[in-house]
Amino acid sequence: MQRNELCWCGSGRKYKKCHEDFDERLNEMKFDVFRGQVRPPKKIINNEQDIEGIRAAGVINDGALDLAGSMVREGADTASIDQAVHDYIVERGGYPSCLNYEGFPKSCCISINEVVCHGIPSPKTILKEGDILNVDITTTFHGYYADASRMFIVGHASPEAERLVRVTKECMELGIAAAKPWHFLGDVSAACGNHAHENGYSVVTDLGGHGVGKDFHMEPFVMHEGEPETGMLLVPGMVLTVEPMINMGKRRVVVDSKDNWTVRTKDKSLSAQWEKTILITETGTEVLSS
Repeated sequence: MQRNELCWCGSGRKYKKCHEDFDERLNEMKFDVFRGQVRPPKKIINNEQDIEGIRAAGVINDGALDLAGSMVREGADTASIDQAVHDYIVERGGYPSCLNYEGFPKSCCISINEVVCHGIPSPKTILKEGDILNVDITTTFHGYYADASRMFIVGHASPEAERLVRVTKECMELGIAAAKPWHFLGDVSAACGNHAHENGYSVVTDLGGHGVGKDFHMEPFVMHEGEPETGMLLVPGMVLTVEPMINMGKRRVVVDSKDNWTVRTKDKSLSAQWEKTILITETGTEVLSS
């Protein structure tokens, strides 16, 4: 690309003022193919306009999660929470991305106790004292996506359940802290997985995080267990989710044969998940939805 041409990122700026230095640094990198180290494709590197769009979607998404959390109480049904989330997002000009995604019937996922993810809200599902639940929301706003989930506890749970929720959040936070520019995705995976294993838990590997922003699911696939200095190079402008799914028992999961969505632990043990959408910056990370 010529220095005075418009940059490949779509920013509208000249290449020399935008991504020329970035490309030079990337071209100087030496990748170890035996460790699965790969370059990030340019299509997943966002310009400033893209980042602002994702950030705006994140504001709505965080508000919807706040609302859902305020409704978590004994006796509440999950369909009412889902409807409130739907209305909140739509009233602000967004769209609840889960709704009709590959046939998913509701506007958010609510996963309780042994349900790992993709729990379908229902008026028949009533929250009980001691339940732990994950509310997972993705918002589309002006063509951009933001994705996050939080754990909630109904009243007081067992010490074992509360510990699982806390350690899972720590796994996510350690993974985000390891997401550094010009380092590798495996650093994130290792940080999450090592902390889970040190605390006696297993990590779900059939599912993981993902790139997000211009689409719901993009490269890279984010494992929450792995080896440092492996996988895709993390560079400024990449946006992805860190969302470890941690089980109290074994890591194996099964998909409900009736609804083809609900994912449960095979051994019926408790599971927890926390998720944030993060941007890789020049100096570290910025959380775009939490």
